[in-house]
Amino acid sequence: MNINEHLDSTYLKTAVQAGISEDETRKNVIKLIEEAITENFKLVMIRPTFVSLAKELITKANSDVQVGTVIGFHEGTFTIEEKLTEAKEAIKNDVDELDFVINYPAFLNGNINLIKSEVFKCSKIGLENGKIVKWIIEIAALSDNEIVAITQIIRDVILSNFGEEKASSVYVKSSTGFFKTSDNKTSGATFEGMKLIVENAKPLQSKAAGGVKNYEDAVKMINLGVNRIGTSAAKSIADGGSTNDNY
Repeated sequence: MNINEHLDSTYLKTAVQAGISEDETRKNVIKLIEEAITENFKLVMIRPTFVSLAKELITKANSDVQVGTVIGFHEGTFTIEEKLTEAKEAIKNDVDELDFVINYPAFLNGNINLIKSEVFKCSKIGLENGKIVKWIIEIAALSDNEIVAITQIIRDVILSNFGEEKASSVYVKSSTGFFKTSDNKTSGATFEGMKLIVENAKPLQSKAAGGVKNYEDAVKMINLGVNRIGTSAAKSIADGGSTNDNY
């Protein structure tokens, strides 16, 4: 298995979150992009402010590495209009993939119409512009039944509005990597959670973000039916090693 083609190499910490300067953050992002080009990873997942830089470096290297960014990150509680504004800016900067954080707090409060509306409107702008769209549902905040329910909502909105021909362009993604559990630990994809997503998202695709710590776990995720894996330690995993990183 060529695990590299499934790996989305990720750097999403702001300078404040990492406790470093803006210049150091930029250098970290450049290092990530250059490594992805060398290793031929599927994609780099970065903050919107770095999309243009990534496209410039990748184009200059004549590489096939894709560029993805996050929208409504990381809480998901941005309004639909705010998410659309962010998405339009990323599209203008030639992003390849848009990863929207779904408004899971609204879902938990029973506002299903809002969820359906944002999945439709945000997916529409992405798909109409030829982009891959992913929906981050934050599984650590959800029960198993809630994971199933929100995944099915996303699936049904896509199929009923865009048809099966667009299913391969939409993913359900597990986590932001920034959600804190009650014991103040970060959390990401689990095998149990991803199994629920894979089973209920089809024919949509799925992405395991965070929680994949080594090559063996990555292969197990792929064999489970997961299509993509987001990690800040892509090279370690690709080299057969492991990581202690949370994402």
